Amino acid sequence: MTDGGSRVDYAARARDVLGFSRWWQIAAAVGMMAAVSPYQYVWSSIAPPLSASLDIAPAALGAVFSFYVVFQSLSQFPAGWWRDRRGPRLLVFLAALLAGGGYVGLAYATSVLQLYVLYSLGAVGVGIVYTVAVNTAVKWFPDRTGLTTGLGTMAFAAGSVLAVPYVRANATVGGYAAVLRNVGLVILGVLLVGALLLRDPPEAWLGLDDDDATTDVAASLRGSAYTTREMLRTWQFWLLYAMFVATAGADLVVIANVVTFADELGFTYDVATVAATLLPLSAGVSRLVLGEVTDRVGRKRVMVVSFLLAGLFRLGLVAAGRADRPVAFVALVLAAMFFSSPLYVYFPSLLSDYYGSEFSSSNYAVLYTAKVGGGVVAGTVAGYLAAAYGWGPTFALGGVLAAAAGLAALVLRPPSDAGLAADVPD
Repeated sequence: MTDGGSRVDYAARARDVLGFSRWWQIAAAVGMMAAVSPYQYVWSSIAPPLSASLDIAPAALGAVFSFYVVFQSLSQFPAGWWRDRRGPRLLVFLAALLAGGGYVGLAYATSVLQLYVLYSLGAVGVGIVYTVAVNTAVKWFPDRTGLTTGLGTMAFAAGSVLAVPYVRANATVGGYAAVLRNVGLVILGVLLVGALLLRDPPEAWLGLDDDDATTDVAASLRGSAYTTREMLRTWQFWLLYAMFVATAGADLVVIANVVTFADELGFTYDVATVAATLLPLSAGVSRLVLGEVTDRVGRKRVMVVSFLLAGLFRLGLVAAGRADRPVAFVALVLAAMFFSSPLYVYFPSLLSDYYGSEFSSSNYAVLYTAKVGGGVVAGTVAGYLAAAYGWGPTFALGGVLAAAAGLAALVLRPPSDAGLAADVPD
C-alpha cells in the first residue's frame, strides 16, 4: 500500500496490523516516560526529607543518584535484547513492579542500604521503560522517527513538571512517605496500562520486498538488520559512541552545575533559579522540534549544525558570565541546551537508519552505555577541573566537546556493507 504510488503508506500498514492507529503506541510510550521521570528529576526534592528522617548524611545520599545513573544505563542492553526477540509486554510488566514498587518501598525504608537497593531496582525499571519507549518509535515510525522519539524523550525530560510542585509542597519529614507511595502507585498504574497497549510489528511488516517500497529512502535504510555483534564491527558505531560520550558529557555538565557556576559568577539567586527552572523546558521542547526537523532535512545535517551551535553557545555563556551579563547568560544557557539535548533523539534515529530496526532496542542500549562515560566527564572530570581552574574553563570544555562531535558527524555515512548506494541521502 502506497501514498501517491511511490511512498509506503506506513500508517495504513500499521493500522492493518494493530487494528487501530499506531499513534496509540506513541501515546503509551510517552505516558510511561513521563511516569518514570521522577526518578531522575524529583530526586533533589525528596532527598532532604529522607536525609532528615533517616539521619543520613547528604554525601551518603549522593551515592543513591550515582547508582541510579549506572543501573538505568546498563540495564538497557539486556532489556533491549529481550524486547527485540520476545516483545515489550512482559518487560513493561516487570518495569511496573520495579519502578512503581521502588518508589513505594522508599516510603518504608529505614536505612541507607535499603535506599541504595530500592532506587537501583527502580532504576532498572526506568531503563526498561526508556529503551522500550524509544524503540517503539523506531519500530513503528520509520517515516517519523525523529518526531516520535522526540515526543518520548521530551516526556522524560518534562514529565515531572506536575510532580515537582506536588512533591516540594508535601515532602516534609512527616509527609514524604505518603508522597512516595502516591507517586509509586501512579508509576505502577501508568506502566501497567502501557504493558497492555504495547506490541511490536511483525517481521517484514513494512513490505520492503514490494516494488513500491524501493524508492523510499527510509524504507531502504531500514532494510538493514544488523545484530549487535555485526554493528560493533563497523567504525561508524565507534564514532557514534565517542560522539555520544562527548555530547552527553557536555549536556550533563550544564545540567548538574549551572547553579554552581552562576553562584561563582556572583549572579543573584533569581538568575540561578530562572536558569535552572527553564533549562529542562528548553531541553524538552528542543527534542520535539529538532526531532521533526531531522525527519525533513536529514539526520546528519541537523547533528552537525546542532552540535556546533551547542558548542558555540556554551562558549558564549562563559563569556556572558565573565562580562557580568545575567540576561545573556540565561539566554545562552537555554540556547546551549536547546541544541545539545536532542542528542537523545539524533542517536537512536540515526542508529536505526544505519543498522535497521529489527535489533534496534539492543543496539541502542549498547550505544546508550556511553551516557556513563558522559557522566564521568560531567562528574569526576568536571569536578577536578572546576577545583583546579574554576567553572568557566570547565563549561568551555563542554563547548569544545560538543563542537568536536559536530565536526565528527561530517564523516558519518551508512555502513558500506549494508547494501546501500553510496549516494543515499543521510
